[in-house]
Amino acid sequence: MVCLADKNEQAVQRARELAQRAYEAQKLFANYSQDKVDRIVESMAKAGYEHAARLAKLAVEETGIGRESDKIIKNQFASKNLYESIKDTKTVGVLNRDEARKIVEIAAPAGVIVAIIPTTNPTSTVIFKSMISLKARNSVVISPHPRAIKACVETARIMEDAAVLAGAPKGLIQCLDVASMAAATELMTCEYTSVILATGGSALVKAAYSSGKPAYGVGPGNVPAFIERSADVSQALDRILMSKTFDYGTICASEQAIVTERVIANQVRAQLQQKGGYFVTGADKEKLEKTVIKETGGVNPDVVGKSPQVIADLAGITIPAGTRVLVADLDGVGKEYPLSAEKLCPVLGFYEVDNWEAACDLCIRLLQFGGLGHSLVIHSNNEQVVMEFAMKKPVFRILCNTPSAQGAIGYTTGLAPSLTLGCGTFGGNITSDNVTARHLMNVKRLAYYNPPAEFADGGAAKTGYRYTRAQILAAVERALS
Repeated sequence: MVCLADKNEQAVQRARELAQRAYEAQKLFANYSQDKVDRIVESMAKAGYEHAARLAKLAVEETGIGRESDKIIKNQFASKNLYESIKDTKTVGVLNRDEARKIVEIAAPAGVIVAIIPTTNPTSTVIFKSMISLKARNSVVISPHPRAIKACVETARIMEDAAVLAGAPKGLIQCLDVASMAAATELMTCEYTSVILATGGSALVKAAYSSGKPAYGVGPGNVPAFIERSADVSQALDRILMSKTFDYGTICASEQAIVTERVIANQVRAQLQQKGGYFVTGADKEKLEKTVIKETGGVNPDVVGKSPQVIADLAGITIPAGTRVLVADLDGVGKEYPLSAEKLCPVLGFYEVDNWEAACDLCIRLLQFGGLGHSLVIHSNNEQVVMEFAMKKPVFRILCNTPSAQGAIGYTTGLAPSLTLGCGTFGGNITSDNVTARHLMNVKRLAYYNPPAEFADGGAAKTGYRYTRAQILAAVERALS
């Protein structure tokens, strides 16, 4: 029998082998032309799109999370839509020449990217991270969630085969085939790793930031959806439900609570019920709270990406056939109100407030309870109110009149298509952007001699400055010595 220590040692060795293989391949790939890089990425995009349905089926079968039809769309988005957004991005050679400042900007790859993959979106995230890594002339080592190893290994294989078919060196895309925290830690800390691209829970993101390597991490979302009195209520609810039910709420940018003004609250409630929202009350609400949120805090993994019917069965409550989302009235925010937290399943909190100013304050409290920096959606036709929310909310994606999940990732908005959404300093992240290929390359700058007039030869005499160029240089040398 092999003991745990031996298994960990074997997993760590496997991780090092993959990282070294990726490192060697990337050294060759770094010399590829833009044309060759682009052909490789195009080949990967086509392969991801062609295999979207099979990979979606594999992901659902292995993880038990989400809905196959929606995962197909995610895989297509991560291949086709992403490709369209990055295909013309220059990542090789001279990026820009500033003749006035006499500066030339030159692209340089980051190196080996370690890609941490979540169980909620395994195949689409592997496609996405592989493509943006190679677009910037990097290699990538995939570290899958333990519950999604088979799906990630197969997706990585498809991406690698497509890249090699288009002329890439073998070894650019590697994937761990063992479930081991020790192996993941080795990947994040070994000398071959250049950048960590972490998508997952807060503990994992914290580990990435503590590794000593540069890291792009993403924080949790606790997205409020405010329906303001000027909104088209029917349209707003259609889009909220389109987002919240998509893959059963596994995208972290999906709505977690509806906030609306009392003057239209009855209308919102009635239409929400007509469209498949079921309000859970009384003892059933308590059962739902205990089922969805763990006593220690955080969402119960058993409900993540599950249908309302499955969640209701787990909670021991009865809901009508055709229910699309479970809804609970809430009076506050915090641990005393479990369903005010991020839920990652088709369950929504529901709040009524007096006016948009009160909604503004409530949305901030919701974000502070677990979604700082991520996203907020407002449904309104009052541009003044929209701008007030945009100026004051501590988030970096303020989404207007759009499904939040699809809007935040750049599917129904003009934002950069991405499955890694930075939360900026508000959420403890290094970037507030939708992470894409440009975040995974360095920019070198060639700077030519271009001094101000007072520093140039003879400048002192021409401009009347007190010190000559020689005197300035001598002072600089003394300061540096």
